[in-house]
Amino acid sequence: MIKVLITCHGNICRSPMAEFVFRDMAAKAGVEVEVASAATSAEEIGNPVYPPVRRLLLEHGLDPSGKTARQLRRSEYVDWDLIVGMDSANICSMNRIFGGDPERKLIRLLDLTPLKRDVADPWYTRDFDACWDDVTLGCRALLERVRSM
Repeated sequence: MIKVLITCHGNICRSPMAEFVFRDMAAKAGVEVEVASAATSAEEIGNPVYPPVRRLLLEHGLDPSGKTARQLRRSEYVDWDLIVGMDSANICSMNRIFGGDPERKLIRLLDLTPLKRDVADPWYTRDFDACWDDVTLGCRALLERVRSM
């Protein structure tokens, strides 16, 4: 079983969205994965999924109840096969937290797609639908990556 950790800055918008979307996609495809999400910062620890993201997930039949933000820990590097960040700043933060990426596990989600760019943070853009589209596209590509491992 492949283990995938998905991160963003606060773990209340993009990474929980991707966690639930990816878990659902993998289950529907019959691909066994363990998936979780975490924050690169401590700002939102213990907070639930941000309400607009929660609404979007529920509209798509995905229930994020019980999910609360948690911070990424240095010791987790060895626990995951892939560690996915939503943007370049997340990748930089993960490199700092982990003290590098000797096994080349860190990956920016949309680098798996032809877009090769950051997933914009809807906390700032307020465009949750655009984030959903990017996350869905990225998770499809992530599923293909996991299938090839």
